[in-house]
Amino acid sequence: MPATYDLEPAATAVKSLLPQVSDDQLGAPTPCADTSVADLLFHVLGLSTAFRDAARKKFGPATSTSPTDVATDLPQDWRPQIEERLDELVAAWRDPQGWDGMTQAGGVELPGAVAGQVALNELVIHGWDLARATGQSFTADDETLQGSHDLLIASQDPADREGMFGPVVEVPAEAPLLDRVVGLSGRDPGWSAAQG
Repeated sequence: MPATYDLEPAATAVKSLLPQVSDDQLGAPTPCADTSVADLLFHVLGLSTAFRDAARKKFGPATSTSPTDVATDLPQDWRPQIEERLDELVAAWRDPQGWDGMTQAGGVELPGAVAGQVALNELVIHGWDLARATGQSFTADDETLQGSHDLLIASQDPADREGMFGPVVEVPAEAPLLDRVVGLSGRDPGWSAAQG
């Protein structure tokens, strides 16, 4: 039986960052190349909707559209919208049926168990991105980080990473698990807004 994860700790970590994001930071750079804080927040809103619907097997534009083909107009009430979508995402993946069978996200068909792990990883990586871009700290529990690590360690083939992750950034084996996850995602764990 494939591993399943509770997305609540990662979603809660992301939600905790939102109140401290100021309007004057929305145009700031993030560890995602050519992505502003506003773009990143819009992506979090979109991925929360897409992976919520993927868990529910409710297919439509949210699950069939590639993230690169979506407009990036952040709504004015983005904070409550993102919080609501994250809560819905957590609830959807608490239903065991979300992890069974096949589903769709980003226009790609994939097993439900993989989609759930991808959703977990998206929250971890983009939570870290948002924290770094806005001068906050990001923490996640070991089970959450291990779920991300296991997904990313299996995706080191450059062909598999195309369009999803940058080249792996080498991180010492003794580095904290979060740093190793970040490096596997193609980001420099030492990134700061001043570098952006």
